[in-house]
Amino acid sequence: MSAHQAEFPIRVMARVLRVSASGFYAWRSRPASARAARDADLTRRIRTIHAGSRQTYGAPRVHAELKAEGTAIGRKRVARLMR
Repeated sequence: MSAHQAEFPIRVMARVLRVSASGFYAWRSRPASARAARDADLTRRIRTIHAGSRQTYGAPRVHAELKAEGTAIGRKRVARLMR
């Protein structure tokens, strides 16, 4: 079974979760939101900074590094992306 195949039919899962199957397929084919795309970019940068610190930097230090680079981002967003 590939990573994109469901263990149960979509129609069954949609009924159990009380959502429409067409809504699921629409969601699946929708492009990522601007925020999700920005979060993905920031996550890559955060991982680079974290790895560069030999995985010792936490959210406050990573936030300080990003701020020093001129990236406008909140400390809580850094913490969320690091989780």
